Amino acid sequence: MTSQQHFKALQLKARHQVYTLLSGRNLSRLHGEGYDLSELREYQPGDDVRKINWIITAKLGKPYVKELHANRELSVVVCALMSGSLYFGEGNAKQETIVQLASALGYAAYQNGDLFTGLGYTERKRIVTPPTKQLFAIESFSKQLFDQNVLNSTMAIDEVTKDIFSRIRQPSLIILLGDFLEEIDLSLLAQKHEIVAIIVREREEEHPRRLGEIILKDPQHAKEVSTYFGQRSIRRYLGRLKEHDDGLIAHFSRYDIRYTKILSDEEVIEKLVRLFS
Repeated sequence: MTSQQHFKALQLKARHQVYTLLSGRNLSRLHGEGYDLSELREYQPGDDVRKINWIITAKLGKPYVKELHANRELSVVVCALMSGSLYFGEGNAKQETIVQLASALGYAAYQNGDLFTGLGYTERKRIVTPPTKQLFAIESFSKQLFDQNVLNSTMAIDEVTKDIFSRIRQPSLIILLGDFLEEIDLSLLAQKHEIVAIIVREREEEHPRRLGEIILKDPQHAKEVSTYFGQRSIRRYLGRLKEHDDGLIAHFSRYDIRYTKILSDEEVIEKLVRLFS
């Protein structure tokens, strides 16, 4: 299967699953709650009595009604954080999972009539799909994520969050996709937006096995180290990973950030359905 065929297969799978399982689900906690309060004004003959605000009426001694306006359309921003750490073992399955997620979320936004913005960050490039409801633009964004070669690259995560904050001005649902193996501060974004974090990992990152004598390669800095990876190394690695993830989850909890973890061999859509249920 060629690279182009492989991408099409990932995209078609995401599209089919979204249309059958995720269609019609509100991605945001705020979306679909009906109407926002526009103003209070005195009751006039002919007004619907159901609109009377009885608390204000009692306080002021004359009837007041509440005028409502329909909620604005939901702004969905899908942001992929991509560096060399997406390469693990012999491939970049984490990157492919991010592509599936971006495709599925884009299709869901399209189905719900929401405004979609795509952002992708690598060390060498910033991918931007301006706010759109066009299916072609959403699919083009996923293709650009698929085509990025991020091996031997890092990411300035603080600069990324600052760029997102300055770029997305309308309060939005921002869905961050990445492996979150670096420390990240989302407090700035959470002040203005609803944030969802989707952590993408390889199964062996979470459950490593003994490898014995091995040459380990750093996919971010192109360095190699010859070592013995046995039970003691596994315990030390898992201890550091747990400490990192505990801090990450505490940060999410502090700023009311929903999150889920998806392993690259899991079905993406099942995790999304649970996350947005």
